[in-house]
Amino acid sequence: MEVSVYNSIRENYGGCSSWAIWTKRDETKKEKTGMGDIDFFDTLNPSILKSNIILVGLNISGKLNRTFSNFHPSHRTAHDYKTRYALEDTDFWGAYMTDIIKDYEEKISSNVRKYLNNNPDFEKQNVERFERELSDIQAVKPTIIAFGNDAHRILNKHFKNKYKIYKVPHYSSNISKEELREKFIEIQKEIKNNKK
Repeated sequence: MEVSVYNSIRENYGGCSSWAIWTKRDETKKEKTGMGDIDFFDTLNPSILKSNIILVGLNISGKLNRTFSNFHPSHRTAHDYKTRYALEDTDFWGAYMTDIIKDYEEKISSNVRKYLNNNPDFEKQNVERFERELSDIQAVKPTIIAFGNDAHRILNKHFKNKYKIYKVPHYSSNISKEELREKFIEIQKEIKNNKK
C-alpha cells in the first residue's frame, strides 16, 4: 500500500477502522498488555498492510478517542486480546478492520439488531458506506471475515453474491483465544486450498 493511500484511509476512516496489527505479545506479561498501544501507526510502513483482507465487526461499543483505535482497546475488560492472539503470525496479520455499522455506539448487539430492524434505511446507508469504504481502501476481490452472527448476517444479506464471506465467533463470546485462532487457521487453510 502506498503512503498516500494509507494517509487517506487514516483521514477518512481512522475514526472507525484500524488494522490487524498490535504490539507483539510479551509472554512474560499479562495477555492484555500493550493492546491499547497504537503509537506505531504514526511511523508504520504501510507496505505490510493488506487491504484485500477485511475483518468486520458489527459496531463500536463506545467512543473512540484516537485514530485507528478501533479493535485496540486499552481497558482491561475488553476481549480484543483474543484477536491479537488469533491473528499473530497468520496471513491475516495486517488486514483492514472495520465495522459494518458506523456511528452507532452500543455494547449490546441485540439492541443494534432491534434498531436496524426498526430503521432499515440506516442499515442500507451503512451498507452503501461500507462499499465505498472498500473502494476507497482499494480492496480488489477482498476476502471478508465477519466477527459474530450479526455482522455476518448483514454482510451475507447484502454481499453474498459479490464477495467471499467467512465467519468467526465474536471475540467477546464464550470462546478461548486458542479456539478463535483455530477458526482463523481453518479459514487460512481453506483460502490456500481454493487457490490451488
